Amino acid sequence: MSPLRIAVIDGFSVASTLVSELRDGGAQCAHILSSPTIPAFFTRSLKLENFDRDFGYVADVDALADELRRWKVDRVVPGSESGVLLADLLSTRLNTPGNRPGNSSAWRDKALMSEVVAAAGLGAPRGRAFESAQEAVRWFLDADLPEAVVKPLDSAGTDNVWFCEDSESVEAACQSVLSGSNVYGSANRRVLVQERIRGTEYFINTVSENGIHRVTEMWRATKRPGPTGSAIYDFEEPVPISSEEAATLREFTVAVLDALGIISSAAHTEAMLTERGPVLIETGARLGGATMPDILRKYTGVSQAHLYAATLLDPDCLVKFDEQTVRWSANVRWVSLINVVPGVAAPLDWVAQLEAIPSFVATTPTVEPGTWLNATTKLGESPGYVYLAAQERSRLESDYNLIRALEKEGLYTVAG
Repeated sequence: MSPLRIAVIDGFSVASTLVSELRDGGAQCAHILSSPTIPAFFTRSLKLENFDRDFGYVADVDALADELRRWKVDRVVPGSESGVLLADLLSTRLNTPGNRPGNSSAWRDKALMSEVVAAAGLGAPRGRAFESAQEAVRWFLDADLPEAVVKPLDSAGTDNVWFCEDSESVEAACQSVLSGSNVYGSANRRVLVQERIRGTEYFINTVSENGIHRVTEMWRATKRPGPTGSAIYDFEEPVPISSEEAATLREFTVAVLDALGIISSAAHTEAMLTERGPVLIETGARLGGATMPDILRKYTGVSQAHLYAATLLDPDCLVKFDEQTVRWSANVRWVSLINVVPGVAAPLDWVAQLEAIPSFVATTPTVEPGTWLNATTKLGESPGYVYLAAQERSRLESDYNLIRALEKEGLYTVAG
């Protein structure tokens, strides 16, 4: 019997674990780039040595599909957000298993995503996409919103996300978005303006196959205002799947996935619990990023990447997986590193200072020493992230505060 052959589009970051697991299970993996100009922030985590074949970037989709047919591909999956649309397009042309055809536009276009989810009777913010700041301001005034969120239509993380309280700030935020590019290097041709939702933010990672959905992890997110006023990641803590809030979020997330046609893939959903119930922020039809799957597996016995690989190798694994049995063996906190002092990125000696912290578990630096490092205003400007774990919650809080104190001293940049 020939080995399963899986093509991964943009196999960055967490996708490395997916590929390793697939190959350990006997599959062959090929890599494809969705664009010739993906920023180094993403591509430096690419491990081509883990792949059996590298197709690189192929501009002609028909020619690429023919190449994959000759390679006898069984499945095409996205490794990261930038690969979602091409993976769906190739899956449709090759008639390989995947999500519901014809729904992919709503997986990247956040305005359309909200429309589809709202039409299904689920919580979604009011909003629209605009090609000009002036149009956006007129809509904001007509909608009579007390606050608005302004952001790129198809970016990720906290890239160029602004919270606005008046028409002047909406106009300035829209101009900032429309004059720039998203985190993947594509020009922002439209800007999204939505009502600002107040509540507690969560993200939910899932694996789906043939309409069966399983939650692998759920986290409560905390963000803080960055130096420009936009929100930046601060820290996240896991939510027990057996809790009441988890039950509410699970029901909502599954309904969102069904509405969007995300029925056979990994997915990363961000939602907010509000006074009016759960409200969608966004859903990506791919693995959740900025995680270390082996660390999650250490403390829970499973991670999204591991379960997704197992499901691709044998769909029955998903049917048998009981998410209610997942338990955290310690208090865990994911901490986003925040650069406070702009400057040239220092050598990675600072990693040793983090490793000396009592509850330190692991870190992923994402900064290149010797390059310029701005004060952190978005995901792409973070020096990395850290996992802390301890039996005592007070230890986590103390060690988190120590990290923030070290950062104020210019931990990640070279002094003057």
